[in-house]
Amino acid sequence: MNFYCGIARNFNFIRTFVVNSIWFNGSKIRPMRWLLAAGICILLVVCSPLPAFATVTQTEEYPGQMLYQSRQNLRDRTGNSWQAIAFKRIHPEGSAIIFLRLVGFPGAVELDRTKPMIITTSLGQILTARDISSEISLDTSTPANVAEYDMKSVLPQLQDKISLHLTLPIVTGLPIELEIPSTTIQEWQTVSAS
Repeated sequence: MNFYCGIARNFNFIRTFVVNSIWFNGSKIRPMRWLLAAGICILLVVCSPLPAFATVTQTEEYPGQMLYQSRQNLRDRTGNSWQAIAFKRIHPEGSAIIFLRLVGFPGAVELDRTKPMIITTSLGQILTARDISSEISLDTSTPANVAEYDMKSVLPQLQDKISLHLTLPIVTGLPIELEIPSTTIQEWQTVSAS
């Protein structure tokens, strides 16, 4: 009988330990961990400006003329903010232009519009894009911190799975360098294909 009592006591001890462990780990710690993990995931999705969530917008500028665009916020190597806007404008007769407008902080930079933008892929391919800033507006001069580049011949040569490095010439000092992630390239190619 003592043998069975010893087994029963051990079984009760093990059962109590297991039940208390499940209660302690399952009801108190794990739900809190799950709640914390779910809250962090929700905050990351809602509050983070992830480039993958950017969209291509479509606007009819006037009957027969469509404008597709993608907007991205970027930082150069010195930490200054830039806005990159890829455009495709389809004219009523069917011709299309594809360009990239880069906008820096006013007064912080003066872009040199006599030189092209240099595009270097992560595979070492080097391309150039002609500056077409003078075509932005025929009525007013383009601000010094804004430049526009012809991307029609460049975009088809880019692979959407690799990143880019843009070098923007400036009037004085070292050129501006921008890193462009592959998700942004994919979005620019979506604009081009629209």
